[in-house]
Amino acid sequence: MNRLRPSLAVAALALPASALAAPGSIAEVSRQPLNVSAIAMFLLFVLATLGITAWAARRTRSTSDFYTAGGGISGFQNGLAIAGDYMSAATLLGLSSLVFLRGFDGFVYTIGFFVGWPVILFLMAERLRNLGRYTFADIASYRLDQNRVRTFAAVGSLTVVCFYLIVQMVGAGQLIQLLFGLDYPVAVVVVGVLMVLYVIFGGMIATTWVQIIKAVLLLSGGTVLALMALSRFGFNLETMAKSAVAAHADGQRIMGPGTLLADPVSALSLSLGLLFGTAGLPHILMRFFTVPNAVEARKSVFVASGFIGFFFLVVCVLGLSAVVIVGTDPQFFEGGDPRGKLIGGSNMPVMHLAKALGGNLFLGFLSAVAFATILAVVSGLALAGASAIAHDLYARVIRKGTATEGEEMKVSRYATIGLGLVAVLLGILFENQNVAFLVGLTFGIAASANFPVLILSMYWRGLTTQGALWGGLAGLISAVGLVVLSKAVWVAVLGHAQPLFPYEQPALFSMPLAFFVTWLVSRLDHSARAERERLAFDEQAVRAETGIGSSAASAH
Repeated sequence: MNRLRPSLAVAALALPASALAAPGSIAEVSRQPLNVSAIAMFLLFVLATLGITAWAARRTRSTSDFYTAGGGISGFQNGLAIAGDYMSAATLLGLSSLVFLRGFDGFVYTIGFFVGWPVILFLMAERLRNLGRYTFADIASYRLDQNRVRTFAAVGSLTVVCFYLIVQMVGAGQLIQLLFGLDYPVAVVVVGVLMVLYVIFGGMIATTWVQIIKAVLLLSGGTVLALMALSRFGFNLETMAKSAVAAHADGQRIMGPGTLLADPVSALSLSLGLLFGTAGLPHILMRFFTVPNAVEARKSVFVASGFIGFFFLVVCVLGLSAVVIVGTDPQFFEGGDPRGKLIGGSNMPVMHLAKALGGNLFLGFLSAVAFATILAVVSGLALAGASAIAHDLYARVIRKGTATEGEEMKVSRYATIGLGLVAVLLGILFENQNVAFLVGLTFGIAASANFPVLILSMYWRGLTTQGALWGGLAGLISAVGLVVLSKAVWVAVLGHAQPLFPYEQPALFSMPLAFFVTWLVSRLDHSARAERERLAFDEQAVRAETGIGSSAASAH
């Protein structure tokens, strides 16, 4: 389910289950009175990050600086930046509202977004740093056909990036329309322009520090709010839980499994997507190339896991405390009726909680931080997309390694502008669509197309170019196809009476298919090239384990 780094569209999960497949916007957005403190803090953040971008621009002189900050980011800094990449506005708004409405089901979803990190820590972090240079295509194509595998990896990366960008841009428009009083298209354009500026001039250096600042603000703001909320219950979690049960409309039922994951097939499919999709997100994988060695790469995941896990606990506290503090206060409901709709929609409990406990000033701070999370995430996505176009497609496939650094940097910047335009146009185009299914699709694609090829290329001697291409394409096409045939698209968007595919999450079906096709085609491939690729695994394994040669100027 980025995103994901979960994206803001995960906030749609806070809607009733029947609404997830319904057409229409993510949530009903009623514009609030102009929040001067929020706008002031937002402008302060933008000015500060533009200053960072100007500083980073003076340090970005090569493709290594642009893509990976020259490999000079420490493990702790990179871990904080990864946490910033993963803790989006959806974490704060969407998951807290899900706990507010569903209780135990919200806890389950929160855990689901976290469990993928041990896979990255124990299976991938060290090998990623030792084998790659800029993108995960470096690893996938290490001993395979450079042109074909890089082309496929770039297409898979761009597909994930584009779906994530749609979700982020729609989320930005909805959030700013609600909190800042700007029109939706204006908000989307503002995010697009800032994204392009961060990436074009500052590259990975600027993006990293924007992520770090945003993570610190989000962690500190959320922690302070959680402590303020807990003070209402004598800092006693049991008291808070009992009060929530007494105040919630469903009472004791919120402390047990609900209907959100009642279908075990959908629950398992969603879990697989969340577990392995994280390990296939290109903008997350790209961060492991910013550290100097494999030790710092492992440290990055350890630090990121700690911060992310802590913040998810904070989110659960915020959601449960909001049941009591917000759910029983008439001022936060339309018409003053606590049984009615929340002002601003079902994704706003944590914002109302901030106002109840800290007044308009704290609400303004949290609003600005929520918007800052989107700016940071889209910058990372744009950089991942630009690197796929410039490094994988242009420099390696089209120019076959003959492009100069200046040419590659120029293509990267043009690609960033192009991605910015695409993101703005798609964000405006999808304004009135429910994009909840795009989150599951994004993780489903990452788990089905990127992850199988990536993990097998690192661990299985028998992988061949043909197997990687056919398996990856099988995962990519089946993941997209099954979502299109599901209720979320086939019925809600295309207007058919019944879905052709009864489930909304594809990973349970598309990911095993990708692994099976990859294995089968690779086993059937007895060409001379396939034999050379299998023999090359030993050399790759040495570098993956020891890092010997990882500072070389190329992926080989």
